[in-house]
Amino acid sequence: MKFTVLGSGSTGNAVLISSERTNVLVDAGMSAREILRRLGEVGVDHEQLDGVLITHEHGDHAGGLRVLMSSIKCPVFISGATKDAYFDTRSGGSNGESESSKRQKALNVRTVEITSDHEFCIGDIDFEPFSVPHDAADNFGFVAKREGVRVATLMDFGYFTELIKEKLRGCDAIVVESNHSRDMLRACSVYSWDLKQRIMSRTGHLSNEDLSEWLTNDFDGKAREIVLAHLSQRANEPNLARITAEIALKMRAPLFNTETRISISEPKRPTNWIEF
Repeated sequence: MKFTVLGSGSTGNAVLISSERTNVLVDAGMSAREILRRLGEVGVDHEQLDGVLITHEHGDHAGGLRVLMSSIKCPVFISGATKDAYFDTRSGGSNGESESSKRQKALNVRTVEITSDHEFCIGDIDFEPFSVPHDAADNFGFVAKREGVRVATLMDFGYFTELIKEKLRGCDAIVVESNHSRDMLRACSVYSWDLKQRIMSRTGHLSNEDLSEWLTNDFDGKAREIVLAHLSQRANEPNLARITAEIALKMRAPLFNTETRISISEPKRPTNWIEF
């Protein structure tokens, strides 16, 4: 099994998880054209996709889905609550067909309903979903599993619940949010105070400092690869996020030293493949 983060940030998120026979696109937050271009860049034809998995309905995770559906033939794996929220849009409607009806037409009979507490499979990859705290209808992270390899992906969550900590134990790789620096967010002149409060809330986004605390105190040290994702382009800085995480690993008790590599995903280009 291998994966690449096609792009991650406030402008859009998508991850590709693959085996020798299966390709799964996780979220479609960029434009359809950009998703197709980046799939080609990492050597996967869009016709080779076996499924699109949507973690939640927010635009930076599902905004490109409707247009993408006209270019791909695979089903969309999505929870009932997330699908309803994805259809529930007020945009458009005054001039011709509404955005909501376009989305319903695009996904008509092409969805597979999943729940955040039951495992499912796409091709030869098993997915173990779990709920995460975020202000969406039914947001979840998951662990992708194949032949003993476990790869976790979770973005858009406000804090580490005990369930999240449990699911991340024993993973070989983790794609995890490191959205903002608390100080940079507070000082950001572009964001309103209401938006800052939303981001910092327990149903908002994870900070560098929150991730650092988990790495020091709760991370089991097994994952050899941790990819930091969903970095804010206004309230974070990639080197700061990486250094904060690397220092946290060094602060672990000597008995629990780890050889984990910290890397950064970017909004404008895919990461290198990480393969097991």
